[in-house]
Amino acid sequence: MSDKASYEQIVKTTSLFGWVQFLNIIISIVRTKLIAVFIGSAGMGIISLLNSAINIISGVSGLGIETSAVKHISGKYKENDLSSVSTMVSTVKKLVLVTGIFGALLAIFFSSWLSTITFGNTDYTLAFVLISITVLLKQLSSGQLVVLQSLRKMRLLAKANFYGNLMGLLVSIPVYYYYRIDAIIPTIIIISLSSFLFAFYFSKKIEIPKNNLTTKELLMEGKGMVKLGVLLTISGLLTLLSSYLIQIYVGKIGGLEEVGFYTAGFTLLNSYVGIIFTVMSTDYFPRLSSISDDNVKVRASVIQQSFISILIITPIVILFLTFIPMIVKVIYTAKFISIIPMVCFGILAMLFRAVSWSMGFILIAKGDSKMFILTAVVFNILSLVINVLGYYFYGLEGLGISFLIYYIIHFVGLKVITKKRYDFYFESDFYILYLVCITMCITTFALRYVPNTFVKYSSMLLMAMLSILYLLYHLNKKMELKSFFNTITKKKNDQ
Repeated sequence: MSDKASYEQIVKTTSLFGWVQFLNIIISIVRTKLIAVFIGSAGMGIISLLNSAINIISGVSGLGIETSAVKHISGKYKENDLSSVSTMVSTVKKLVLVTGIFGALLAIFFSSWLSTITFGNTDYTLAFVLISITVLLKQLSSGQLVVLQSLRKMRLLAKANFYGNLMGLLVSIPVYYYYRIDAIIPTIIIISLSSFLFAFYFSKKIEIPKNNLTTKELLMEGKGMVKLGVLLTISGLLTLLSSYLIQIYVGKIGGLEEVGFYTAGFTLLNSYVGIIFTVMSTDYFPRLSSISDDNVKVRASVIQQSFISILIITPIVILFLTFIPMIVKVIYTAKFISIIPMVCFGILAMLFRAVSWSMGFILIAKGDSKMFILTAVVFNILSLVINVLGYYFYGLEGLGISFLIYYIIHFVGLKVITKKRYDFYFESDFYILYLVCITMCITTFALRYVPNTFVKYSSMLLMAMLSILYLLYHLNKKMELKSFFNTITKKKNDQ
């Protein structure tokens, strides 16, 4: 595939899934607004702690199947030949059922302990018992969505995500309205059930030949998948545990309201801004996995992805810095205005996260287990320590600063690792582009402190316009935007 075709594929997939994810963000914003209005920051803190605890259980029991399965299915899939992956798909669906049941039982068994660790008492024991069903539903949903992603059925995948989120929102609105804080548990279950039903419905549109596996065949087929999945589980568990411990620490020092502010701020960073990484990884990871044995092709693919990632994230960062006061008030309430300094520092971290994220997939695609685990342990310990210190000395703003520092270190660390182990490096032209993007974002950040309101916002809007023009200019150099859009328009007219 030529460079031009590669860039076109990345942009096309990002556009398709990005549009649907944008709608999902709107749904999430409405849901978050309802939570902020109906149950306040303390209620948001409760939801955050419940979800964090249950996500750790899911992380432990899930065995990383949702990621390792993508690598294995996409590697075996032959274009338009669904029979080539029937055995692997059957294996995945059986594994997610087993791991889902196991996870639900773990949540029930440790419910009292989870309540004590999370909230300092056993008052939420029944809550953990009730939401244990979400562990099973989450695993079953993942099993269906993994098949869609692995087979590159992006439209069906996007629809499953969108309709699942939409239905979860529509049903949860009256529940929150009438029951307020008592609606937390029912809505968590409702949202999980909605996601599962739509994932199941859309995955059924692909008629994959059924394959009744024996226990022996299941173990043979699932061995490699589980092996990689366990590594991913350990890494994911460390990340969840780090976040969970930070939330508990913030809760002990500042109370549930501070946890709510912390969650609100990082929801903006990870769920709304960070969604761009989820969008791009949908196609990026299967593509990188298919060429993982060729370092030259891997390097080309990572550079292309990094190029697109940094160009797209730059205008997003600048627009967030410009409109953050309005964004916080619209998504939450005026009470959450205190999270703005934290978010402004944290949003700059996305510039470094965009590139380190692209490089990080090399370790997973290559199955470099030793280095993968080592980096997971070291980086998560580092993240926990830096965040605790940041909050201890500077409160919520310190968490934004620590987030930025962490991703700078993360970028440098992965750059050194990938160079030594896989001979990966960027050319000077990429660093020039990268430096320009960083400069534009830092300039916009500094403009926040200009006392004259008109000068401040007019200058920030100018930076936003320049960043968008810079994006379009470089995309046009790589893929000739006019011919790209003409091709897209012609396809739509032919349909």
